[in-house]
Order: sequence, then C-alpha cells, then structure tokens
Amino acid sequence: MIAFEKPRGPKVNPLLKLALEMGPLMVFFFANFRPAPFKPLLQPVLGETLLSGPKAGIFTATALFMVAMAVSLVVTWRLLRTLPIMPVVTGIVVLVFGTLTLVLADDLFIKLKPTIVNCLFGAALLGGLAFGKLLLPYVLDSVFQLDEAGWRKLTIRWGLFFFFLALLNEIVWRTQSDDVWVAFKVWGTMPITIVFALAQTPLIMRHSLPEPADEAKD
Repeated sequence: MIAFEKPRGPKVNPLLKLALEMGPLMVFFFANFRPAPFKPLLQPVLGETLLSGPKAGIFTATALFMVAMAVSLVVTWRLLRTLPIMPVVTGIVVLVFGTLTLVLADDLFIKLKPTIVNCLFGAALLGGLAFGKLLLPYVLDSVFQLDEAGWRKLTIRWGLFFFFLALLNEIVWRTQSDDVWVAFKVWGTMPITIVFALAQTPLIMRHSLPEPADEAKD
C-alpha cells in the first residue's frame, strides 16, 4: 500500500502561480542577454571583474536570479502562508549554487543547478515509491485524487521525467554556448514540462477518484 495523506491548502490563481514560477527564469534570461543596465546596481556587490569579463551576462543573470527566487518565495508565503516543496528546494539550490558561482567566479555551478534539482526530485519520487511513500503530490503541489494504481504510475512517469530533464540539461550546457543554454533553460524546459504534464491527462482521468461529498450544513 502507498501511504499518502495531503491536507488541502489555500488555492492561488493559476496565472499568478505561473508568474511566480516563471518570473525568476525570465529575469535570468533577460539579465543574461542585457547585463549592462544592471551593472551600476550590482557592481558595488560583485565588483568590476565579474561584470566586465566575457561571462558578465551569466554572472549578472545569476545574481538577479537569486534575488528573484527569494522574492518569489516571499510573495508565495505571503499569499499562502505555506511554501510548496518544489519552489523551496529549487530556491535553496539556486542560492547555494548561485553563491558558489559568484564567489568562485565559475558558471559551472549555476549550470549544474537544474541537473541537481531534477535528480533530487527524481530520486525522491522513485525512492519514496520503493519504500511505500507517495511524495508526488508534495513535489507537484498536486490537488488530484487518484487511486493507488494511478499514483504509482504517475509517480514513476514523473520520476523518470525528472531524470530525463537532468540528462537534457547536461547535454545542452556541455555542447552549446552559454546563450543557447540560458535560452533553452527558459524557452525549452518549461514547454517540454507542460507538454509532458498535459500528456498525463488520460492517465489522471482514468484513475481519478470522485470528490468526497460535502458535509451537510447545519
């Protein structure tokens, strides 16, 4: 049997949720391609060397990405009074690997961030399933009500998909330029994830459980 009990939390507008998730990535993208306007703001903190060399774009983008992730988490907390596990884990890894990127002046760390995050989620999902623990609703902040077979199948699919994203990130950053990798991170990964999520709709519909009846009002 799979153990799972996830309390229903407050709901947030889907468009606002998407903006909170995509906002930091958009900041990362535009700061990488247009770092110059942000130089006066960041130079007192990062110094002239990081912001003037050939990697100025990705270092600028990394610094602003960290700030945007922190803002996104704060706004999410203010709205929900709770933080979904995926943004929290992603935010922690961004702050750790972003700091290493800037302190050591090595963009390898920020490039490894998607690989690390996706491997963590993939390992958590498949490892939890192996021990009879269902973690998918927590990872995806899911509100679906599925039967046991449905959760098991969906967990396996998402676990493998996260490992696929990790492998894809490794291939892109190792074989392409920084600009191509940044563009793929924003305009490639998200559409691929959306297409994959939509492709799971038939499975979800087949294994959905009826909503519990509302309690009678006094």
